[in-house]
Amino acid sequence: MAELPIWDTLVFILYLLLILGFGVSFSFRKRTAKDFTTGGGRLPAWAIGMSIFATFVSSISFLALPGNAYLSNWNGFVFSLSIPIAAWIAVRYFVPHYRSISSDSAYFYLEERFGPWARIYASTCYLLTQLARMGAILYLLALPMHFLFGWSIAWVIAMTGLIVVIYAMLGGIEAVVWTDAIQGLILIGGAIICLGMIFWKIPGGTTELMEVAIADQKFSLGSFDWDFGNSTFWMILVYGLFINLQNFGIDQSYVQRYITAKSDQDARRSTWLGSLLYIPVSALFFFIGTALYAYYQTLPQNLPEGMQADSVFPHFIVTELPIGLTGLLIASLFAAGMSTLSTSINSSATVILSDHIKKYLQPNLSSRKDLKVLRLSSLAMGLLAILVGLAFNGVSSALDAWWALASIFSGGILGLFLLGIVVKTCPSRYAAFATFIGVLLIAWVSLSPSLSQGGVSKLVWLSSFHPNMSIALGTTGIFLVGFLLTLVFEKKNKA
Repeated sequence: MAELPIWDTLVFILYLLLILGFGVSFSFRKRTAKDFTTGGGRLPAWAIGMSIFATFVSSISFLALPGNAYLSNWNGFVFSLSIPIAAWIAVRYFVPHYRSISSDSAYFYLEERFGPWARIYASTCYLLTQLARMGAILYLLALPMHFLFGWSIAWVIAMTGLIVVIYAMLGGIEAVVWTDAIQGLILIGGAIICLGMIFWKIPGGTTELMEVAIADQKFSLGSFDWDFGNSTFWMILVYGLFINLQNFGIDQSYVQRYITAKSDQDARRSTWLGSLLYIPVSALFFFIGTALYAYYQTLPQNLPEGMQADSVFPHFIVTELPIGLTGLLIASLFAAGMSTLSTSINSSATVILSDHIKKYLQPNLSSRKDLKVLRLSSLAMGLLAILVGLAFNGVSSALDAWWALASIFSGGILGLFLLGIVVKTCPSRYAAFATFIGVLLIAWVSLSPSLSQGGVSKLVWLSSFHPNMSIALGTTGIFLVGFLLTLVFEKKNKA
């Protein structure tokens, strides 16, 4: 266990205080619930784009991507290769759609199209997904603090969660977007510095690093076999495409940023900026993981035995960087995690207010009470996220755990959304039945690996698909079942 020098400690603490103070400063402005959720349309495109980028990047990227590359190869980078396709579809179809409707909620359209059940189902899936994401982020943020100070992971998860809750709860979307923009720049700078330090410290320099990585096939994108039961290139590409389409098309975190832009053109620009910036930055994090592998293969005595892959990067930061840079890198790590946490908290609070409280419980709330509900909802989501973060403690790969949960909690809602837009005549009852089938498909794919270990395979037919494919099958199943039911039965009714 390393001790953090006083100067690094001061850099880190000063950063936390500045970010907290900056976020809280927005609470002193005269604001309404609309300002809290949309920023009043005052935010520039570049800041929104950086916020979208920060929504992609988190401690999942800062620690889990290097950890994944260290443990295996660049197979996970294939996820990023699907982003341009999803971004083009978003700019062409999703952004104009959401800016044309009069609601802060991404799920307003589903109620208009299929009724209240669709809105409740989709918004609940979203909230579960955000809780899983925030839990993974909090856990990953706790790892370096555990190495630095010996603090318990549980204590760090609770402390970090409360800090983010305070400025997200008080500052609203403006605080979230502006802190995202600042922290995104710090994150990129910190990652570049860290990679440079690995190049400088490894014996033999860049040549040695590349020779070790190439010899052990650390740059491999995975098998190109048409196998969707394992983490092949094509499985990750399909998974990434569906996840990113869902992010851009039906995720409140992204939709809320489309609405905050001053114009349609600004919304499109910010979407392109945030999405395309993530590709080279994610490649940077994967390269850090590969470089760390080569470094510790060359100097194995510098790495404790039995260390988990997600802990290797924070170990390097703590033990190998010079005084001053360690504090900056830890600040960069927290920049990544806090940006995404604040985004998830703010968007979740918006969903709770728009899709549940005002819609079904208290529709005639005053603007002042709206703001109170938003802040209380932010607090509640933050506290729940802390509990989920504690549940992540001890997983072998936070990235794999997060991807599995994201696939399950997606609930196939992208398929429901596409069904509403593409199949104009699909009635609510067919959509509800299609959603039921989609949920069964997700459960079948997700639970099959666990059931196969208990001898259940002798009784039922289990899935041979990789669990991450549940989002693809669930989404496709909902769309196809709804489409076919409409095609067959609506045609008969007309006849």
